[in-house]
Order: sequence, then C-alpha cells, then structure tokens
Amino acid sequence: MIINGMNYYSNTLPTMSGPVDPIFKQIPKGSTSFFIWRIEKLQLVPLPRDQYGHFYNGDAYIVYSATEFGQPGGLNLKVKEARSLEHHIHFWLGSNVSQDEAGVAAYKTVELDDFLGGAPIQHRETEGSESQRFRSYFSNGIRLLQGGLDSGFHHVTGIFPPKLFSIKGKKRPVVIQMPRITWTAMNSGDAFILQMKDAIFIWEGETSNNMEKLQAAKVSQQFKAETGGKATIIFVEDGKEDELPDVEKALFDSQLPLKDKRNLLRSPTSFSDDLSEKRVTYDIKLYRCSDDDGTLRVTEVKTGPLYQSDLNSGDSFIVDNGSQGVWVWIGKKASSKERIEAMRNAQGFIRKKGYPDQTPVSRVIDGGEPEEFRSLFSRWKVKYEAVPFGRTLSSGPGKGIAHTVQTSFDASSLHQQPHLAAKVRMLDDASGIKEVFKVNKFKLVPVKNEYYGSFFEHDCYIIKYTSTGAAEHILLYYWLGLKAKNEDCGAAALLAVEQDNEVGGRAIQIRVVQGKEPPHFIAMFGGEMVVYLGDAEEHGYEPQKPYLLQVRGTSRHESRAIQVELRAASLNSNDVFVLVGENTSFLWCGKGCTGDEREAGKRMAAKDRVDIITVYEGQEKEDFWSAIGGKDEYASDKRLVVEDKISPPRLFQCSNATGNLRADEIINFSQSDLIEDDAMLLDVGHTLFLWFGSESNKSEQQATIELAQNYLKTDPVERDTDTPILAVKQGFEPPTFTGFFGVWDRTLWNGNKTFAEIKAEVQADQPKLIMEDIEAAQLNGHEFASCKKYTYDILSQKSTENLPKDVDPSHKELYLSEPDFEKVFKMNHKIFESLAAWKKQKLKKEVGLF
Repeated sequence: MIINGMNYYSNTLPTMSGPVDPIFKQIPKGSTSFFIWRIEKLQLVPLPRDQYGHFYNGDAYIVYSATEFGQPGGLNLKVKEARSLEHHIHFWLGSNVSQDEAGVAAYKTVELDDFLGGAPIQHRETEGSESQRFRSYFSNGIRLLQGGLDSGFHHVTGIFPPKLFSIKGKKRPVVIQMPRITWTAMNSGDAFILQMKDAIFIWEGETSNNMEKLQAAKVSQQFKAETGGKATIIFVEDGKEDELPDVEKALFDSQLPLKDKRNLLRSPTSFSDDLSEKRVTYDIKLYRCSDDDGTLRVTEVKTGPLYQSDLNSGDSFIVDNGSQGVWVWIGKKASSKERIEAMRNAQGFIRKKGYPDQTPVSRVIDGGEPEEFRSLFSRWKVKYEAVPFGRTLSSGPGKGIAHTVQTSFDASSLHQQPHLAAKVRMLDDASGIKEVFKVNKFKLVPVKNEYYGSFFEHDCYIIKYTSTGAAEHILLYYWLGLKAKNEDCGAAALLAVEQDNEVGGRAIQIRVVQGKEPPHFIAMFGGEMVVYLGDAEEHGYEPQKPYLLQVRGTSRHESRAIQVELRAASLNSNDVFVLVGENTSFLWCGKGCTGDEREAGKRMAAKDRVDIITVYEGQEKEDFWSAIGGKDEYASDKRLVVEDKISPPRLFQCSNATGNLRADEIINFSQSDLIEDDAMLLDVGHTLFLWFGSESNKSEQQATIELAQNYLKTDPVERDTDTPILAVKQGFEPPTFTGFFGVWDRTLWNGNKTFAEIKAEVQADQPKLIMEDIEAAQLNGHEFASCKKYTYDILSQKSTENLPKDVDPSHKELYLSEPDFEKVFKMNHKIFESLAAWKKQKLKKEVGLF
C-alpha cells in the first residue's frame, strides 16, 4: 500500500477464493433476516439463538442483518419479504482471539458479501468498542464474556466458578465479565454483579447512577432465571458491606475480602472508560484509492467539508474520520479486487496512520450508503428516494410513515399468483364476510355493522374474516389496544382460540397490536378504520364531538385515522386532519400532504354526513381556530417540507455519570430512548435540541450545552456555529421536538419503576441463605482431586492479586497436593471435609490459607 507516495504493505487478511460456504444458503433470499455464526475450529457454526448477544473474548463471530431500508434489525426482527433490503455484515473479534480465527472471520465476511452480490455494508467490530448499530440489534444488551469455544458449559459438569461483571449503559446494557474477581477491577462509580452458584450479589458503587443499578438488577434476574431460578439476589451498598447478615457477608467476603477493599478499590476517574472514549477532534479527510499498476495507492484528495460530488463511481475512496471511524466507499465501476480487498486495505490504513486498533472500520457500496456514512457529507441526496416533503419526520422512530404510491388493485391476480399475495401481505381484496366482536368481561359482544372499523385504544376486539374466493380461508384477528388492560389482552387470545375451535381449527389466528395493523386488516374496512381515544363503553362507539382525527394513507385499501388531542399543537404540516363537529367538519390539509391523502381525508369526513369545509394550511379562518381551541405552535417549520435541506435526525445520549461527559449515538431511536436521568441531544440539521430528563443533574445539563457548542464546531460537515440550540425539559416538549419521534405518548414515563421500587420487589421474593449452604455455595462444584496443585508458599500469599488465576481464593486448600495437605493440616482431606464449616474456617485461618 502506498499512502501519499510512501510505500506500505498489509497482507493480514486473505482475499476471496473458493466456493461459497453452504451455511450461507440458509439465508432467505429477498427477505429480512438476522443470523449470528461463531468461528469454531476454523469453521462457521450457527450460534444457538439463546446465546445471541453473548460474545466470548477468545472467539470471533459474524453477525448478519437484512432489513427494509433504514429500518432496525436484530433479535426481534420478523422474517418477511421486502422489495429492497439493507444488508449489514459485522465480523466481531474478541481481545484474545487467535490470528487464524480472526482471519477466517474476515475471509468469511468477504465470502458472504460475494454471495450476496457485493451489496452489503461491512463492519469490523472489536470487543468493547462495538458500534451503536451493532449494539442496537440486542434490546437486552450484550455480554462480553471471558473464554472461548468451551466456556459457559460448567453446568454440565456441576462446576460453576464465581464470576464478576461490570454493568455499562442505561438502555441497552453492556455486561462485561472481569478477568478476575478482585477489588482492583471495580470502582465506586459503577454497578457490579458477583455471580455465584447460590447467590448473586449486586454491588452498588457509591456514585453509580440509578439507571445502571436498575440494569444490574434486571441482569441479575436474568442470571437467576438462566441458572435454575434458585439463587438468592443480594444488594450490597458501597460502604455498607459490614451491615450484611453474617451468612451473606461471609459468602461475599470469600470472593472479595473486605480487608482489601480500601487499598484496592479504584476511584471512578482512574477507572473510567470515558477517558479512552473521549472524542479527539480530527479534520475529516478524503483519500482516493487506485491499483492501476497492481499496487494499492492511497492519495489524499481534500480536507472537509466533504460533498457527495467529491466521490466518483469509477474509483474507491477512504473517508478518514480519525478515531471515530474509517469508511471505505466502493464506486460502482471499481474493480472486483478493490471491493474484495477494501476491508484489508482500510485496516492497513489505520495501522499506518497510528490509529487505535479498535478504530471502527466499515465498507459501503456506491448507492447503498447508510445514514452514519451520509451524515459525514454536506447535503447528501439519495437517488430515487421516494420520501417527498420531509415525511420522514412525520411519524415513527425518527423515520416516519413511508410514502405510499396509489396503484390499481387486481384481486384476481392474488389467487393466480400466490407469491404476489405473500409479497403484498393480502390474502384477497378484503371484501369477504367479516364479524366484529368486542372483548368485555371475558366474553365476546357483537359490534353493530354501522360501527365496523371503529376501535378504541382501551379495548380489545376479535374480527372473524371469511374469504369469498375459490378457496375459503378464515382469519381470526385479535386486535389489542395500546392501553387495554392485561386481562382483556389475555382474554382476547383465549377467545380467539375458542373461535378457532368452533370452526374445527381451520382459522388463522393473527395477533394485531394497535398501530401495527397489516395491510389486509386495514383494507377490510374500506378506508374507514378509525382508532379513538378512551373505550367504547364510555363513548358508546361515538366519541363526544368535537374531536380531531389524523388521517393516514392514500387509497381505500390502506387509509385509516387515529384520534388525537383536540388542540392546534396536534397538527402536522405533512398530514391531513379532520375536525369533526356537531354540524360541520373541517378538513385541514397540511402543506406537505398529497392530493391522494386529501381525498382519503374527504372519505373519512363524509362518514358523519355533515357539511365539510376544506381548510388549507396558512389559509385558516377564525371559525377553524375557534373550533380547535385556539391557535398554538405545531410541527410546521417549512424545513420539514423541503427534502433536500433535511439531514437525517440523530439522537445522542449524554451522561457525566463517571465524571466525564460522553455522548453515545442511538441508532433507530424512539421516544422510549429518552432517559429520565440523562440529557439528550437531538440533531435535526437546522436545529440542535437539548432534552433534559427530569432526573438529570444541573452540572450535566450545563456540560451538555457546552458539548452542543463543541459538537457544531467539530462536525465534519462544517456546520454553522450559529445554528439554534433549543433546550427543552421533560414534560414540556414542543411539537417541533415531538414531531421527530412520531406518535408521542405524554404518559410514557408515568408507569416507569424506579431502582428503589425494583430493589424492594426483588428483595421481597428471595430465598434466605443459611449457614449450612455456605460451604457448598463457596465450592461451586470444585473438587479436591480435580484442582490443579500448587505449593503452600504460593497459596499462602495474602494478596489475591499474586495467586494463580485458576485459584479460588476462598478455597486455597483444594489446590494443595495430598502430601502437602496432610503436612499443613495434620490430617487428610477426607477427614477435613467431614468437619463442621466453622471448624474448617478456623483451621484455614490458623495455617494462613483463609
């Protein structure tokens, strides 16, 4: 490799050759999917799904995600056909992985890329420095564990060695197993878990934050469930270890001797991972790659800001963003060799630049760039993107409702072409026979035909649909309102089973949650589906007028509406709204809506058979403002409507929990990612929003304001440093903020449990440890005959730091040879084991092995 005239060579990774691995043929073509494979004995082996999210530092893994373009992937992804897919391949390398296995992971990534036509985005992930996209796949977080292929199977032999874990992260925790159980691996700014066979200790660092302690409690409950559900969960407050009951204290002290704590426990600042992650400001740079004479040459093109026009489809380029990441962009006309060797060349590039080994490395293909890459450029235009007028900002987790194109619908083709029916998720044209029932006190109450299509968010319904085509099909949808009671949701599922039994088990049962209705469900109601606030019992299927409906969709097959709060702040420039009054209805048309959407709104308004007044945004008269309750701010910024001026909205979580402010980007965000005891930064291009959670501290808020200013100064696209920065507080969010999160639930945080509440619940339901169980618990399956043997001089050292790594400090006697054991204890091990626990402890203290 030659960089700016200087010759370098990198041949760490193999190039592509040979047939495709048969294991890749399990990937469904043209469908969303998510797979993880581990390298075992230089071969790819599927990882069991119950181990997804668990990564051992002695192993290498390949993670494959295929989603609809711009949508989240991961464990909860449902497999379905999609017209266009966004492919991501991550190869993950543990800190202790062998060079051979790392090479196989890289090679197999290239092989998979080639199998998929060279379109996927490739990412190199290293232990502890995983990308936010990688972490977003695992809603319950990831675990970084010690060991390799044979780790984690001690339950088979009965051996269960104690383990120490640190907990990082507030929404999707990163659970890191420490190499050794010692106070030096701990600090008072974090929460830790000491896991033993019969006890799980949660150690709460003095300055650890409540969200991480809450995550530690949840992880401990997972640990307990995974190991049979019999372990006792014990909370230990930093500085109050001596207040533990004698039995619990003895067990905790056996692994983390309290006498060593004062000298070995580290302060938060000396141990903070924030120091290693603190952003270093670099000028973003662009390099051109060429191999015209067989030698790769990398030549600097320019320093930022970067523009899309700087890239040429005939070449390959490296975008150097320093320690924040190196991207390789492959033009459509670049050579096959450049595509195959891109990741190898990028790794050679970061080595020659002297960047840390964990520097993120990704490869993208011309035309398939993800948002993370596009955000490095000024005004990136996505070719053929069918999302006009900034509709990505209208709804959804930072994405919005996809733009739909109205087309003619031929139901007969669905019967003749079943693959088409599967693709559009339509069994027929939805004109069959339907019956609608409401769940009420564990019974089904028929709904009158005139109210078909009317749903209430506090209720549950069952819709029995019978097709009228050549082949009869019976569908049983059970629809669950977002605010329905748990007992009603459970009853709906049971009653659907009963309905299925009544037709001899021929029905197809379909669970439908409000807001996630499939196309066929919506089409059944011919463009008149409405979800109202409250429940039907309260309103009698007719909400009290006046009320406001937000209309979605363009044709009868996919139009629906949802009731929103009757106030001007509910309006959005990109949608159509119907204000239903006693004698007159208003059809309000935002400046970003389409003609088809206005027609859908007219059909919805016509249901009430009253006069309809069409009102266009900006031309409202006083009668409209009077009907809606007066003027108010709403999501109406003109920049919401102009696509080419919009940057993809990006959300960052800001926290100074360990003394240093850090900002982590959240991929595919939603309202639930806003954390109450943190500050958040929302970058929407023309504005920076700072959101302060109700529990965030003042210093954190002030530091976030300073961070925002520095963020603008260091943004690689050279932002205007006068860009407005707006600070909003939880509970007082304006519509110009909430509009980027789609449907905004003002009651979202009302039911969240605090750490104190979770702690009380866990403590109330734990078995008590008794003295007779301590010895067995401490042994954790170790046996005298099977333990590796060491001399008394080695085992009698006071500091656990100087002991061999495989020695359990609480049972040093197990590692003595039989002759040494008899010499030290004046008896053989069999007689020693027959003694009472207190007697054994006393003898161990006397001989210096306690």
